[in-house]
Amino acid sequence: MGQGKGETGAVEPVLTVRGLRYEVADRVLLDGVNLQVRAGESAAVVGPSGSGKSTLLGCVLGLIRPTQGLIEVAGRDVVRMRQRALERHRSRHMGVVFQFGELLPKLTPVENVALSALLGGMAAEEAYERAEHLLRDLGVPYDGASTGQLSGGERQRTAVARALINQPALLLADEPTGALDSTTRDSVTELLFDVPQRWGCALVVVTHDVAVAERADRCLELKDAALVQREAGYRS
Repeated sequence: MGQGKGETGAVEPVLTVRGLRYEVADRVLLDGVNLQVRAGESAAVVGPSGSGKSTLLGCVLGLIRPTQGLIEVAGRDVVRMRQRALERHRSRHMGVVFQFGELLPKLTPVENVALSALLGGMAAEEAYERAEHLLRDLGVPYDGASTGQLSGGERQRTAVARALINQPALLLADEPTGALDSTTRDSVTELLFDVPQRWGCALVVVTHDVAVAERADRCLELKDAALVQREAGYRS
């Protein structure tokens, strides 16, 4: 994981977004958005529902094609990649944590986490060993019980493990604490913002929760379709 250094010795950005614009039904959601995040660094993007936060993540993942602009992840422009190449690049270099985990409740945590690696082409033995190691490291009980029997916090920790199993350069989190109570939220938030240094990747979190956003190295706000430095005293 992580990126190499350029000629100047500076760490190259894992994520570069430049001049990003997206409009739909005559509404501009993103306009001239710029963002760079390096390995070991975290950035949070805040804004109310409908401001374009999830749209920004969708563009980075290559699920939404922007009207114009450049999005480089691990040195490749995902906007201009063909579908099959994009899917391979996403699997190898990006991990995602969603608000509700998006896990399969009847599978065990190990099976949920290993499945992501298996779909990425990893051998079964390595996938299951790596899944167990990640879950143990993140404090998730993984023997026997189905994922549906876990607490909300344990499910989100499982989702983080699943996002990390392919050793992504970039971890994206879309309202990762939105469905949690305040105590569990704090625990998952601490885990998430520990990830960049612990696993050497870049982290981008989109959230309406200022308490979560303020844990990031940088906090930005989507305002009038532009991404700007967050003003003090932001509230959703």
